[in-house]
Amino acid sequence: MAIGDISTLLVWAAATAFTIALIAYSVALARVADAATAEHRTERARKIAAAKAEKAAVGAGGGLILPVEDAEPPTEEPVPDVATTSRAANGIARSTSWLGLLLLGVGIVTRGIAAGRWPTANMYEFTLVGTLVAAAVLVLVQRRRVIPFLGVLVMGIAVLALVLGLNAFYVQADAVQPALQNYWLVIHVGVAISATGVFTVAFATSVLQLLQDGRENGRSHVEKNRGLARWRVTGPAWAWLRTVPSARQLEALSFRLNAIGFVLWTLTLIGGAIWAEQAWGRYWGWDPKEVGTFIAWVVYAAYLHARTTRGWAGRRAAYFVFVGYATVLANFTVVNLFVNGKHSYSGL
Repeated sequence: MAIGDISTLLVWAAATAFTIALIAYSVALARVADAATAEHRTERARKIAAAKAEKAAVGAGGGLILPVEDAEPPTEEPVPDVATTSRAANGIARSTSWLGLLLLGVGIVTRGIAAGRWPTANMYEFTLVGTLVAAAVLVLVQRRRVIPFLGVLVMGIAVLALVLGLNAFYVQADAVQPALQNYWLVIHVGVAISATGVFTVAFATSVLQLLQDGRENGRSHVEKNRGLARWRVTGPAWAWLRTVPSARQLEALSFRLNAIGFVLWTLTLIGGAIWAEQAWGRYWGWDPKEVGTFIAWVVYAAYLHARTTRGWAGRRAAYFVFVGYATVLANFTVVNLFVNGKHSYSGL
């Protein structure tokens, strides 16, 4: 069997491992949700029973003065212990995430050996390495505290990316055109891929932040008010959100990840300009890929500026992250597949 075929099999194995991790994270999330919902209903039933008892006592004319703990039930609902509620599922998710990282890493190395070069020259290889970085960042973020929702979202994106790469972006391992036979292929493209992986986990964190913010501010399920639909995130169905960090903590984590990604993306722009001068005799030529990369840089720069100096926080900051991640994905897919330019290296 050719080494290129071995690489493909390893990538499929990694996709399988990540799928198992996705299922395990989903089971962990479901168990936490069930436990949180049960405790929410129990606490609500206790409060209702206490209120009825107080009403009956007052109605009987007894003038009964209830103890403080009964008269004022606690407003904070007990938080389920995630570690004990879904310990087995979390363990499977973590172990299969590590297994997937190992398999994907070896698959990328063997791909590079088969091609005789650094494996970041086309969309297929970009997808593999970007998925590896995103999964690695997820493992690092969850090294102390498992957040099943983050695992579900990031692993879902990872599985989708690998399957899409294998079925839509795959090309045979081969040499590249002369313009790419340069050490900048390692630096420029490698940094861009790393930034994309970091942005992926930051995006997932912002999604969870938005849900948690909705719960903390009394929003849950879609309801109509004066003809307008509003998304609200309260009630037993969303009780599992009590097991994740606060919206402020999630926003801080997203900000740190986006700051790291922005630095890497800035290095991507600088490295690309230097490489363009060496290859084409100019630093900037308004090529579609250059423009797309610059637009993404501007969006994330605006996000960091608004977040640090203008006080943009909460939901507005999360929406900014969504726009930034959308520009990164569009620059990778739309520009590579549908726009002709000097950066049309998709291999398709």
